[in-house]
Amino acid sequence: MAFSSRHGIVGLINPTMRPGPTEELIRLLPEGIGVIPLFLNIREGTQAEFKRIVAAYEPQVALLAEQKCDLIHLIGAPPFMVLGRKAETKLVARWQKKYRTPIFTVAQNHVAALKAFKAKTIVGATYFPAKLNAIFARYMEDAGFAVRGMDGIDVPFDKVQELPSRRIYDHIVRSFHKHGRADAIYMLGSGWRTLDIIAKLERDLSVPVVHPVTARAWEIQKRLRVRRPVAGYGQLLETLP
Repeated sequence: MAFSSRHGIVGLINPTMRPGPTEELIRLLPEGIGVIPLFLNIREGTQAEFKRIVAAYEPQVALLAEQKCDLIHLIGAPPFMVLGRKAETKLVARWQKKYRTPIFTVAQNHVAALKAFKAKTIVGATYFPAKLNAIFARYMEDAGFAVRGMDGIDVPFDKVQELPSRRIYDHIVRSFHKHGRADAIYMLGSGWRTLDIIAKLERDLSVPVVHPVTARAWEIQKRLRVRRPVAGYGQLLETLP
């Protein structure tokens, strides 16, 4: 059976060579959405590397535009959060005009998902150190959210994908209770494998969760005008606000 991309083709630019996030996304997307994944090679997960890597996205954007993608998604929240919200907005607008293709970053995607839930206050969870988490919190504050906390779990950058999801669940629950009630939980980073804890967190803490992979699947559907709810991975995909 020939594969159909009747709903459109999405180009993805992944920040690392890690397997996992692309496969998870494809499983969550409805049939009829084509995906062309490309990869950068972030290895250190440092502020300096994030600053350097931003320029490496453009050749990949150009390549995906040549393939007539209907949408290009720049994965990797930290590089664009380090860049800053204003500079990110200008850069994406310039690339959209130059390559005549709709483009959105992960950071922009997370803001859109949180706003879809009408969240005003958030508690964030990451796998980055305090210095970077302060930058991420400032980005979210610039986007209009009150950040109650942005706590990182202590793990080497190249071992993130090996963390048991139960340990991440415990980290988020502790952080949520420590910082006081918020409107939503924000999980920053596609490296960890945590689809299985989204619904449990929402049930146990009574707030929605914005997760990198489900937020990506939600906005791709929204931009391509597709509405196929997916149960079992949290409110965002179940309700498609």
